[in-house]
Amino acid sequence: MNLYEAIYARRSVRNYRMEPLDDTILKGIPDFLNEVEPLFPDIRTEIRIVDRCTGKKKIGGLCNVKAPYYAVLYSEPKEKSDMNAGFLMEQLSLYLETRGIGSCFVGMAKHRDKELEAKGFVQKIILAFGMPKDLNKFRDKEPKRMALDELCVYKEPPKAWVKEMLEAARLAPSSTNSQPWRFVVYENRIHVFSKKPLGERSLLNPFTELNFGIMLANVMVAAEEVWIDLDLIKLNNITHKSIPNNQYVISILLKI
Repeated sequence: MNLYEAIYARRSVRNYRMEPLDDTILKGIPDFLNEVEPLFPDIRTEIRIVDRCTGKKKIGGLCNVKAPYYAVLYSEPKEKSDMNAGFLMEQLSLYLETRGIGSCFVGMAKHRDKELEAKGFVQKIILAFGMPKDLNKFRDKEPKRMALDELCVYKEPPKAWVKEMLEAARLAPSSTNSQPWRFVVYENRIHVFSKKPLGERSLLNPFTELNFGIMLANVMVAAEEVWIDLDLIKLNNITHKSIPNNQYVISILLKI
């Protein structure tokens, strides 16, 4: 299984066996992330693995998923750092899926690293992971997602590979399954909109920008699978007329 196939196989896992993983898997996590091109390369990030198998290390905050391991991503608090964090961690989740390891985003969990905090880094997101208690549970069930026709406004008939990228975007996980993205689709470009402003945070869903990073990770993985180069660019001439009451986020321009 590769990362693209993992998009279709991945399900959020909330019940784990509290048993250790092979060291090669744990050591492979930072190695994998070092090979991933960030969405914004100028934003520095660090990953820490919290091992709960021994019970000595703790995860604070509102953590509703008990797992043997947690991957904690810390970042410089720059503009778009949330989006960058989601982009990186979704690819880690897909990588773990290719190794038969389940995972789940736990947005309200907390873990402090005083060394990184002293360097100005802040926690962005935590990914719980480990061996699922039931390997086959939910595997045959389609994840609850809106249909593409509900997410897209088609201005031109899209090519087959554009549809593949949109389907990968549709399957992306999001906090409270909010699916905040909407797409205006042309033959060789996709304009991405948000149902709510990215800067608008609420107690129920403070992760809108991070969600978009997760979705864009799926798009980039799908693009690589179908051998399509693309650019992510914010265009100044895009208005809100295409989808009323939505905020323009970014455009996906296909090099074809």
